[in-house]
This record gives sequence, structure tokens and C-alpha cells, in this order.
Amino acid sequence: MTFASTKDPSRIVDFREALFHGLAPDGGLYQPTSMPDLRGLFSQLPERAAFTLVAERMIEALLPEITDPASLAARAFPFVPKLVTATPEIDLLELFHGPSSAFKDFGASFLAAAMEFFLTGRGQEAVVLTATSGDTGSAVARAFFGKRGVRVVILYPSGRVSPLQEKQLTTLGGNVTALEVKGSFDDCQRLAKQAFVDPELSRRITLTSANSINLGRLIPQSFYYVWAWAQRRPARLYFCVPSGNFGNLTAGVLAWRWGLPVNGFIAATNRNDVVPEYLRSSRYQPRASVATYSNAMDVGDPSNFERLLAIFGSDWQAMKRMIAAEVVSDEETLETIGRVYRRLGLILDPHTAVGFLSAERFLASAGDAPLPAAHLITLATAHPAKFYEVLEKAIPVKPALPATLAELLDREKASVRIDNSFRTLKKLLLDRFA
Repeated sequence: MTFASTKDPSRIVDFREALFHGLAPDGGLYQPTSMPDLRGLFSQLPERAAFTLVAERMIEALLPEITDPASLAARAFPFVPKLVTATPEIDLLELFHGPSSAFKDFGASFLAAAMEFFLTGRGQEAVVLTATSGDTGSAVARAFFGKRGVRVVILYPSGRVSPLQEKQLTTLGGNVTALEVKGSFDDCQRLAKQAFVDPELSRRITLTSANSINLGRLIPQSFYYVWAWAQRRPARLYFCVPSGNFGNLTAGVLAWRWGLPVNGFIAATNRNDVVPEYLRSSRYQPRASVATYSNAMDVGDPSNFERLLAIFGSDWQAMKRMIAAEVVSDEETLETIGRVYRRLGLILDPHTAVGFLSAERFLASAGDAPLPAAHLITLATAHPAKFYEVLEKAIPVKPALPATLAELLDREKASVRIDNSFRTLKKLLLDRFA
């Protein structure tokens, strides 16, 4: 595969360049220049194929620069997803069994392994700059911690991540620096984007991203859509995706464009509903994000919407035919957490609760038309124990923390507080890494 900017399709790069630059020089996002037909690959996967096998086959088909796909898949994915039956029509695709207990471990771990593959033996150093609304930063910090040749800088909004998420971002040290930004996630994302297109920074630092704007994180997220399909192979399959920056949903749409037999997607959002509004009205109107209980989805101008537009050729009707949308309030999130626990014995984190309710609504009425034999797979994006402060408002039990998270509780926070000006960020980057 080769890749080009969403703003300038004439500038074509290979995977290595897209990986290490993250954002194209013109500010666009790298996008595949063509959509390969992988239907043969999908059909030849063994029944209930292992996740590492799916990853190996996908790497081999998509990224020929990776000369040992089996080894990379094994190093990138020492953890795997799980598929859990919630109701006869709805499965939960649990993506929180990695080191930071969030779905973003899959993309971050692959990204770290791929960068290490390209950097080993070359004497080069890269600086990974990433903005986070919660889970991205913790996944990136864990994935890159201790990696040779890579320094990590994480921008996160002060007071807008959960206490445990902040511990994950700020307690590793070493090659990981946490910048606590006075502002919102959108401010953090703006600062990161400005850094990637700044000529002086580009000249003096090998600067790349670990956000889902980086294809090295986005492509591996498509692997678990393929794996989940291979476990069930239903006649009518829909994926319901809790959505904030829309990278996770974009990864699923890419898998569909490559031939995965998916009937549609449901974008499940909280009050930050600019994409559902677009799907209703054909008008895209970014706005300041608002804080909700599902904080990792608090994004008012999702970066990957630009990729979705490119995939669908800016055809509103085509996108609307493939992607439905639901909007869930904080009150409905709490109600869903409580109801699902009482009726099904399952504990959902706030983001997965948004997805679960959206899946139920979609099944009940998709454009007022019944959906015979439809099967939904809802992405369970984070371990519920990470959001106990929200869960305690809805259920009487406290889920146990995974060991990888419990060990962080007694560690001291270490962050650098900065204002939300690019001048401040640029000076810090040049002082530390140039």
C-alpha cells in the first residue's frame, strides 16, 4: 500500500514515511491511495482464527515493508481481544485486556513495534507527540516506555481525565514526558497539529504522532474487526463503535472497504455529537467539546472525520447509508450501566455503555424498518475499573483493578504544566529534543 494526503493526493509516500511523519506536510491526513481487495484473505481464514494469525495475514497483505510479519504480530500483540455474548443479538468485543486496559493498546503497541523495527540499527531517534482525552496517552505511554530510540511527549487536558488515567500518563517517567495543558482536548489536538506542520520543528526534530491521525495506529485497529467477524461470521453484521475522535470507526470502515462483509456501523456518541449532526443534516459544524462521563469521547472536532469524508468521496448520502448514529446523555449512560448490571450481570464502563444503548436502539428501530437476523458487535473500549468515580453513581459494586493499573495508585504524579499556546510547546520541544 501507498498513502497520500487527504489534502493533496498527488504526494504519495510509503508506509515508513507515513509512520514517522504522522501528519502530511500540508496538514492533511495520510490515507491509502487505493483500497485492496482482501476478500480472498478473509474467506481463507480458519474458523475462529487466532488474533495473532489475523494480524500476521493483514500485515503481510497490507504492509510489505514489514519483512517478518509473524514476528512483528507476536511482539505487538502479547494480549488479545475477547468476544463476550451479552444478549442473543449483541456481543461485546472486549478490547481492554492490554497493559493500559483500553482498546488503544492495540494501535499503540503495533505503532511502537513498527517504529522499533524501522529504527533498530539505524542510530536514529524519534519524538512521538500525542494528544489525549484519556486512554490514548496511557496506551502510548505503556507501549513506548523503555523503547530505544523513541522519546514520548503526551499532551493532556488538565482536570479532564480520570484520576487513574492521569496516574497512567504521569507516573512512568523515563522516556515519557506528560504535559498538563490548561485547556480542553481540542486545545491539545490543535497544539499537536501545529507542531507537525511547523517547518523549524520538522527540520530539527524527527517528530511523529501516536494519535489515530497516524496510520501506524489506525491500520492495526482494523485487525480486531476482521478477527471478530471470523469468530461469528453472521449473515447480517453491524458494528457499534463508541466514538470520539472517530479513529476506531474509521478503522472498521477501512476493513469494510477492503472486503469485510459488514452491513453497517453505528457511531455511538455522547453530547459531543458533531458527526451525528452531520449525518442528520449534511452540515459539519465543529464546536468546543463539553465534558461528559464518557470523557475519552469528549471531542468537538474529530480528526478522523476528514478520513471518513475521503473514504466516501464527500458523499453525504453514501456515508449515511453505511453509518448510523446515536447520541447518549450522561443520565442515559448511568441508567444503562445500572440496568445492564442488574439484568445481565455485566459491568460496562461509560463509553461501552454509550455503545450498548446505541446498539439496543438501532436494533429496535433502524429507520423504522425491522432488521431480521441482524447481529451487532459493540466495541467494549475500556476496563470499567478505570471509571469507578462514574460507576459508583450507578451500581453498588466496585470492579477490581487489573494488576497493571493497581500498581500505579501509590506512584507520584510527575507532569509539566503548560498553557495552551503553541509558542510554549514549541520552545519546550526544541529545548529538550533539538
